[in-house]
Amino acid sequence: MDRAICGNFYYNGKFDYLEVIVSDGKIAEIKKNAGNVPKTRFNGAILPASTDIHVHFRTPGETEKEDFSSGSLSAIYGGTTYVMDMPNNRIPVTEYNAFGDKLGVIDSTSYADFSLYSMETGNNALLIDRRSIGLKVYLGGSTNSTGTEAITDEDVKMINDLRYTVIFHGESERCLRAHRIEEKNLRDHNNARPIECEIEAAKYVSDLKIERKIMAHVSSSDVKGNFLREVTPHHLLLNDEMPLGSIGKVNPPLRDSETQKKLLQDYVDGKFDILSSDHAPHTEDDKSDFEYAKSGIIGVETRVPLFLALVQKKVVPFEVFYRTAIETPPSLFGIKKGKIAVGYDADFMVVDFTRVKRINDNRLHSKFPVSPFNGMDAIFPSHVMMRGNLVIDNYEDISDPMGIFIPKPQNE
Repeated sequence: MDRAICGNFYYNGKFDYLEVIVSDGKIAEIKKNAGNVPKTRFNGAILPASTDIHVHFRTPGETEKEDFSSGSLSAIYGGTTYVMDMPNNRIPVTEYNAFGDKLGVIDSTSYADFSLYSMETGNNALLIDRRSIGLKVYLGGSTNSTGTEAITDEDVKMINDLRYTVIFHGESERCLRAHRIEEKNLRDHNNARPIECEIEAAKYVSDLKIERKIMAHVSSSDVKGNFLREVTPHHLLLNDEMPLGSIGKVNPPLRDSETQKKLLQDYVDGKFDILSSDHAPHTEDDKSDFEYAKSGIIGVETRVPLFLALVQKKVVPFEVFYRTAIETPPSLFGIKKGKIAVGYDADFMVVDFTRVKRINDNRLHSKFPVSPFNGMDAIFPSHVMMRGNLVIDNYEDISDPMGIFIPKPQNE
């Protein structure tokens, strides 16, 4: 049955009272007065819900750290109704059997809509499941992955022919080997994986004849080239001078405060394309000793709320946040989310910009919810809708897992 969601929507570059008619989970009409249909009114600002193109939910193989249920529940609490999960599982998703096995395990457990990447290892494009939303290339070693130092010409051609978007973990393996040291703190980790390793990788990616490419989690404004640039809240807001210990250990590392502040200024100035969480959870034991601690920071639940608070404080322009966290991420993959437009999914979040709260670890929904953003200001959405269904109501989840798998669109 058709119904209307009514309130102050962000539409065509401004907030305006609208009555948006939803039919079969999609936006059917946008009106000032929807007429004689059931209506649900919300107070506050109504935005399209967010997409996070870079999460590690650890299913299958490491579900003691996180699983698709806990990770996706965290996502919807943070206003994110669509996630794209990375392929560096304990058994990496490098071919169609692993892809199918992973999808089968996730089935019916996700609170958010989701897509899955496959891992490109340099010469395996023929084996990639065609439902993969994109490909991930680890140029330098990280969790459950070794560095891929070159992609064959045959794979480059196939990637372009199939119109895959390729996301690069941009650290040169050669450079990482040259700088390897014993690590006792965040400054050591920064020195062991210096910015020059990202710059070296960026040159390789820039020269690759792949048409659709993204450099993931850029940690310095000096990392530039012929690709789109993704940035994360932890590289924008944290640095290696903060007393975070192993909770702040991540690849690429947190940089010094000067580099971090320059990165944030460039984001504010609109120089980045995508804001992703790179949500990468680990257990308490994994983070207990810095030298041997696993790299990764949780963030799928706090990414949007942190930046809504920065918008409210006028640190970050609303248009920059909207473009990088809501509109651009799904559009790059041909997915009709992230926009108030006819034919798009009716995924919305309702935001009260006057309700600023501090992040509290104890209220997050990851399995090991210790966050380096603990105590920072955030604005969590009061209500979240996915395909027209209310999944967060007055800051609490009210639905069973109803996320659906979204394969790569055939025309993309």
